[in-house]
Amino acid sequence: MSVADNLKAVRERIKNAGRDPDEIKIVAVTKGFGPDVCREALGAGLKTFGENRVQEALTKMNEVDGAEWHLIGHLQRNKVKAIIGRFALIHSIDSVRIAEAVAAIDSAQPVLVEVNIAQESQKTGVLPEAAAGLIDDVDEILDLQGLMGMGPTVGDPTHAFDRLRMLRDDAQQRLGKPLPILSMGMSGDFEAAVKAGSTMLRLGQVLFGPRT
Repeated sequence: MSVADNLKAVRERIKNAGRDPDEIKIVAVTKGFGPDVCREALGAGLKTFGENRVQEALTKMNEVDGAEWHLIGHLQRNKVKAIIGRFALIHSIDSVRIAEAVAAIDSAQPVLVEVNIAQESQKTGVLPEAAAGLIDDVDEILDLQGLMGMGPTVGDPTHAFDRLRMLRDDAQQRLGKPLPILSMGMSGDFEAAVKAGSTMLRLGQVLFGPRT
């Protein structure tokens, strides 16, 4: 099936999960796929691409016009200088140290705080019990737009997604401002994320098929 057909199926599944597909932004995860796939995705109506690796993303940006790019992978301090001004949104702020490194170059950079809602050691992100402190610190120095999290590797992700939504809701009340973005839900669990209130899905395999 084509990317356009896969996108149509994803939108139908979002609808079946009880949400309006137009209310949820799809970030097409293009990690491991070349510029031709990115251009096919643009032709299918996908406008936002998510990349995990900085160098791979920067290479594609120079070859693919007309897309908005998000950094969804872990950000290392030695890569900060290279990415500022290139990504519309950084999903993966997980420490004050990284936030300060970004803010030192561009305090207007839109970001999300990444929370390890699955509480799995192999995943990055601040632990839920420490999230409020990091959220408040990041909001003081960057353009905080919301939160990002990944569901557990196995099992029902509903509890984890509900926890991220509650952390976001608490932060909105505490900060007295809207945090409109809840980036949660990937190819294997996006329907649960949609039901839990996700506003942004990071989808790769369900759109493009398995990576070679």
